[in-house]
Amino acid sequence: MWVGLLGLAAGAHAQVYPSKPIRLIIPFAAGGGTDITGRAVAQKMAEAWNQSVLVDNRPGANGTIAVEVAVKSPADGYTLCMITSSHSVNSTLYPKLSYDLLRDLAPITQATTQPYALIVHPSVPAQSLKELVALARAKPGTINFGSSGLGGFSHLAGAMLAAQAGIQLTHVPYRGGAPAMADVMGGQIQMLFSTILQSSAQIRAGKLRALAVTTTKRSRALPDVPTMIEAGLPNYVVAGWYGFLAPAKTPRPIIDRLHGEMVRILQLPEIVDRLAADGSEPVGSTPAEFGAHIRSEIARWRVVIEQAGIKAE
Repeated sequence: MWVGLLGLAAGAHAQVYPSKPIRLIIPFAAGGGTDITGRAVAQKMAEAWNQSVLVDNRPGANGTIAVEVAVKSPADGYTLCMITSSHSVNSTLYPKLSYDLLRDLAPITQATTQPYALIVHPSVPAQSLKELVALARAKPGTINFGSSGLGGFSHLAGAMLAAQAGIQLTHVPYRGGAPAMADVMGGQIQMLFSTILQSSAQIRAGKLRALAVTTTKRSRALPDVPTMIEAGLPNYVVAGWYGFLAPAKTPRPIIDRLHGEMVRILQLPEIVDRLAADGSEPVGSTPAEFGAHIRSEIARWRVVIEQAGIKAE
């Protein structure tokens, strides 16, 4: 009897939801890929529900600050947050985190997936991944690859390349993707794993050379660039992603309503086109699928981090 009444109460709550503005916490600064995706979805939600969806950028500490704010918020559906693939490595890099992603947050949907591009300065005498690997084997440690920071995905992508290809690369960490991109364009470093958003214009202009993309399929933004698998590494896959979550114990009817609306938005042609311009593809997974994806990503990257001996700054 009481279970039935509680179910009816939760369903009624979802029917009137949202009755006030929703806050969407984004873990990085305005203008980046996470922010662009989050704002696009927030705008469409606001239009559909005739209710404000306020974006709250909380950058810092590799995205952990935003998650800490979210997990301490009421589980009523009025605080949501985004996480990215970077968050799946944080539990290994930062073992003293105050939260657990899968314990303290309720997955809603994985919004996107996007490849990284393996780019080199035009002066590098390699026109393909195989030629780059041969060059690295001939001169161990002489190829420098940049990253956005220790333990970031561009670092992990380079570590995975070195391990799978059996080569030695010299890692040069930066404080963010922009200075790393500036130095690979200037020739101070030879190689970088970059987002499509960061590098596609320079690749098309011939200022950088793309040797491969890191997902299982070619990027619509760079259709002539092979995947790492096509280029000769059959087990190499690195995919960035963004997703939406709510505080744990948010009522299931509210999670379901958010999921349905977000998936609808991610399928809109204008949203698909906007994501494609940034090198992203929409996903729209179920809450259970997204939770399983987070769990598998945490386990996968823990192995890479431990094998490479990577420590956080």
